Amino acid sequence: MIKSVSLLRMFCLWSLLAFSLQSCGLFGGKTVDDKGELIGVQGREGWYMSVPYGMVAIPAGTFHMGQADQDVPSTQNNFNKQVTIGQFYMDDSEITNNEYRQFVNTLLEDSVSVLGEEGIYDLYYPDTTVWNQDFSHHLGDPLVSYYYSHPAYDDYPVVGVSWEAAKYFCQWRTEHLNQYRTSNGEFEMPNFRLPSEAEWEYAARGGRDMGKYPWGGPYVRNTKGCLLANFKPGRGNYYDDGFAYTAPVYSFLPNDFGLYEMSGNVSEWVEDAYNPAAVPLVWDMNPTYWDDNEPKKVVRGGSWKDISYYLETGTRTYEFKDSTRSYIGFRCAMTYLGR
Repeated sequence: MIKSVSLLRMFCLWSLLAFSLQSCGLFGGKTVDDKGELIGVQGREGWYMSVPYGMVAIPAGTFHMGQADQDVPSTQNNFNKQVTIGQFYMDDSEITNNEYRQFVNTLLEDSVSVLGEEGIYDLYYPDTTVWNQDFSHHLGDPLVSYYYSHPAYDDYPVVGVSWEAAKYFCQWRTEHLNQYRTSNGEFEMPNFRLPSEAEWEYAARGGRDMGKYPWGGPYVRNTKGCLLANFKPGRGNYYDDGFAYTAPVYSFLPNDFGLYEMSGNVSEWVEDAYNPAAVPLVWDMNPTYWDDNEPKKVVRGGSWKDISYYLETGTRTYEFKDSTRSYIGFRCAMTYLGR
């Protein structure tokens, strides 16, 4: 009798299990009417990556990275190498004083929630004293007082910003955009970041492989004799290009990618650590040289106080990551999701 009851219980359990497998399926019930086909998860909105405000799309391509002319100081730190770059977005101009002020004001309003600690705001405020400190016996006081704070300079490139501050600006800009997007039910955009050295050089050439300058070259003046960038021509005729110091962004014609002042005005921080032998070390697809133990970071493009050699698309130089200078600024990049 006991054996019969046990068998009956087992039969009931197996019947219940079979019914469950039939009704729910081996891996659970169907959540959509997929007619038994593999159709992917439904209800996910499509993705369209719009161009962020102030940026332009840089198409993917291959170019010869490296010096486009003779290596005047014989540094031998930028030999030619064929490199492929994926599509990305890049600011069409250097970050301006007023754009950077939006970031600084956010730190002032809520330094704890944004940064997670007190007092860190001072590390990212532009160092206006650079106008006195960078040059000996120089009347830099007016620029110390007015360059960042006065509205007359709102559209001039921000300077006195370290590599570390530029990196944090990119982080803040990412959070600022994506907080808005997620609050409106949109997918997040990729991170803003500093461009890699290879991306910067590829973008600076504007599709002109081996172009000496962003406008092609090989000259720094057009057919009318006008200078094509803000730099130090000759032996110190700073005002020959129309500006004694920096110039407002968009003062000179863009290159073929629509990027302004990729040479001159202010030099620009990029992502890479500096290594004179980096070119043969990095891969030839989206190369970037990372080294957290290297305090020197690559600076590109030349500035208002540099001779034309530093304006060349293939010229490399560097500065220490915690340094602030009156001639170094930056612009942001963003990876394109697709293709």
